[in-house]
Amino acid sequence: MAPNAETDANASELAISVPPKRSNVNNNNSARSSRVGSSSSGSAREKNADGILMDQRFGWFNFSPQWLQCFCSAKWALFWLCWGGALQGLIVNGLINVSISTIERRFGLRSRQMGLVASGYDLASFVCLVPVTYYGGRKGASKPRFIAIGLLVMGLGSLVFLMPNFLVGNYRATIAEANVCEMGNLNPNQTMHSCEPSEDMGMGQEANESLSWTVWLFFGAQLLHGAGASPLFTLGVTYIDENVSKKMSSVYLGIYYTMATVGPAIGYVLGGQLLLIYTDWMTVDPTQLSLTSESKVWIGAWWMGFIFAAFICVLIAIPIFGYPKSLPGSEKLQLAKISEAHVSTKEKTKTETNEGSKRRLGELPKAVLALLKNPTFFFLNLAGATEGLVIAGFAAFLPKQIENQFSISPMLSALVMGLITVPAGGGGTFLGGYLVKKWQLACNGIIKMCLLASLIASLFTFCFLVSCPNPPFAGVTTAHDHTRSSSFNLEAKCNENCGCTRSNYDPICGIDGIMYYSPCFAGCQREDQVDMVKHYHNCSCIERGLKDFADLPDATNLMCDSTCDSLPLFVGLCFILMIFTFVATMPALSATLRCVQDEQRSFALGLQWIKVRLLGTIPAPLIFGALIDESCILWHESCDTEKGGACLVYDNFYISRYMWLLALICKLSSVVFFLCAWWFYKPPNPKTLDDTNPNQSAEI
Repeated sequence: MAPNAETDANASELAISVPPKRSNVNNNNSARSSRVGSSSSGSAREKNADGILMDQRFGWFNFSPQWLQCFCSAKWALFWLCWGGALQGLIVNGLINVSISTIERRFGLRSRQMGLVASGYDLASFVCLVPVTYYGGRKGASKPRFIAIGLLVMGLGSLVFLMPNFLVGNYRATIAEANVCEMGNLNPNQTMHSCEPSEDMGMGQEANESLSWTVWLFFGAQLLHGAGASPLFTLGVTYIDENVSKKMSSVYLGIYYTMATVGPAIGYVLGGQLLLIYTDWMTVDPTQLSLTSESKVWIGAWWMGFIFAAFICVLIAIPIFGYPKSLPGSEKLQLAKISEAHVSTKEKTKTETNEGSKRRLGELPKAVLALLKNPTFFFLNLAGATEGLVIAGFAAFLPKQIENQFSISPMLSALVMGLITVPAGGGGTFLGGYLVKKWQLACNGIIKMCLLASLIASLFTFCFLVSCPNPPFAGVTTAHDHTRSSSFNLEAKCNENCGCTRSNYDPICGIDGIMYYSPCFAGCQREDQVDMVKHYHNCSCIERGLKDFADLPDATNLMCDSTCDSLPLFVGLCFILMIFTFVATMPALSATLRCVQDEQRSFALGLQWIKVRLLGTIPAPLIFGALIDESCILWHESCDTEKGGACLVYDNFYISRYMWLLALICKLSSVVFFLCAWWFYKPPNPKTLDDTNPNQSAEI
């Protein structure tokens, strides 16, 4: 396969550098004349003084001055599309994913509900991909214009996503008054599950008012995100592929997808830093509440990044809107390319019959059926769906898992995700595209490369078995008397006369290294504030033991330090898993483009993304969110028992096993589907290719 691929690449280069005589190409090769469309009538199209067609100039409407034409090249088009792809990743897979656990705590939502929000993006893409790719791939349609409009819609979605922050009242993480055990004020009828309104509720107005309605606003914003991003990785990919040589196509697409992978990493880092700012910093001073970013109930400014993202969406859409339908020289590049489509006589006949005809809506079912009869394309789609399921699921909930599994802050969890995603995701994507070019792989070899990468990745899914024991939490993972028991309760003899309520979640860390639900549940009777940190004394539930130092408080309102040191091992193994996962993404895309007819590429990508959305990325957040909820062992009390509240403590054992099983099943499925795609692939006969292009030998 390698010699044939090398011949194709050399022919493409020579076709660009030394334009051959093609007086008989349009007569002998109808397939190539269909690629360039109106090239045969180029003499009737208006040209400028430099011989460039007027409809291939960079500009907006009638404004296309000569000094702007330096941007009318494949490299500059790639530059702006890369920023568009990176921006999509920054918003959807970066800012949103790193804020999921914060949003859950802020609005009292469950992972199932946030899974619905995350799936909204893919649901909108599923609905929009057919019309966008079908009509955006028509002859005469402007792919850049579709992409630019999509970026504006995506920016609107970012503005909608941050609206819940301004539609609800200020967040009160804890009360300014002391939340301690008051023996004298005990009401015998008061329970720990009281839903009666109280001025001392720690969550402000949200303690008794359900904010689950915000889910639908988040969901609507994600629908706009999905609709706006749908042209980026369908029409954007085909626009690049149509305007560069076959040899450089994999490199350009590798760079494009690398930037799309770097985008989430930037979002993780940016979003993590914004979480260090208090969510209501404009109206509330967190020091008055003795809160720091290390407090368990701290809520960062998750919404600020979306203002920046919406502004950048508009800026990137402006230059992309100015690009023409095709770049200068694209006709010659299309003539030099040789099809590697899966051999199918009926499909070829049908394609030649419909060549040059205008696409109609009635032809849509026939076009879909023709692609589904291609077994290689079919199994590549299934492999993409399983890969999409695992990638979408972990992209949404892996930051939350790391945060809870290793007892670190959301900001540090975001930095860890950025550390993994930048070199592993971005580097793996670029490496996959580079290896296709380096080894001059044909379609058959590309599929085998994807098969090998998926097989290795499946071996490293055991990284999710690296977990930490549940941190000690009084009444939840350990008893108040430090003894093991089959069942725990927040109530104990040490706090039974305190009249505590579960509505006021204000966790503290005792000097014994155990977390307590609140100072009241720890039996603390006195509270002091020292340097923005609350100190608690005379806590009847906390045993000081040998640490009975006069200058140390019984507890503080900070998180207890984790004694688990497995995080570096997890990061290393997850890094390798992500490298081999993303190494296969670009080659799989190249194989999809090569195994179908040239005029089917835009529609084939759209159909593939529909399958990936429907079978992979849409159900993924719902599945992952449901399993994460099943791992919860302590929920925040909510008066709305059906809608519930946010989870406060997870069982690390179950959450790690659930994640491992999902990753392993998806990876092994990908291996099977790539194997089937390679097994059923029938490459075109080299003799047939020579007969198709009689001038190819002369060019070489």
